[in-house]
Parts: sequence; C-alpha cells; structure tokens
Amino acid sequence: MSYKIKIETARVLVIDDEPEITDIVETFLTESGYVVATENSSQNAVAKAREFKPQVILLDIMMPGQDGYDVCQELKKDPKLSHVPVIFLTGKDRADDMGRSFKSGGDMFIKKPFSCERLLEIVNIVIMSTSRG
Repeated sequence: MSYKIKIETARVLVIDDEPEITDIVETFLTESGYVVATENSSQNAVAKAREFKPQVILLDIMMPGQDGYDVCQELKKDPKLSHVPVIFLTGKDRADDMGRSFKSGGDMFIKKPFSCERLLEIVNIVIMSTSRG
C-alpha cells in the first residue's frame, strides 16, 4: 500500500482564537511527527492556509470577527484549498451547529474538550484517507 503523503511530513494548520488551544495542539501534533502551523486570527486564516499549503485544517467555530463557518466557506471557494479537509473543533454541541459545519464545507466536527490522542487518531485517519495513491 503506498501513500502520496507520509504521515510524518503531512502539514496541519490549526486555526483557533485561543493561543492556549493552538499551542497544545501544535505541540502534540508536532511531537507525533506532523508539520504544524497555527493562526489565531480568523481574518488571516485563508492567507495563512494559502502560504502553508496544509493537508488538513483544524478550525474553531467561535472566533471574533469571522466565525469558522465563514472561514471554511472562503477556504472551499479557493481552488488551491477547496480539496483540503476541514475538521471543526468547537465547544458547541447543538445538532444545528453540526449541520451548519457540514453545509459550510466542513468534513468533520470534534467537540471540545477533546483528548489529544483522539484528535491525533482523527487527523491520522483523514490524512490516510485523502492521501491514498
């Protein structure tokens, strides 16, 4: 079985307005072998994604300015980013929020608080499923 992208070199972009969250996720995923970049401003998120060229984006929903739904819609409109899976990380848990995340182009929905181990499992699965050659 061959993969286009090896887990060890896969790039993950973490977008969350809380630096504590991005720091924790960045540290854990980096220690697990991923190349990680973070962004704490929803206004800079799309530009950061264009520059970093991630294979997966972890995106918070509740952020000042643009919310995660708007950011996701912008990402999905960009031809160079539209194929990148977006995993929403959120403290919200209502069914309509989950539905809205998928309607805006999101691929998965993970509720905060989450375990780093569970997040790593999900990122691994997404990378492997989108990287088969």
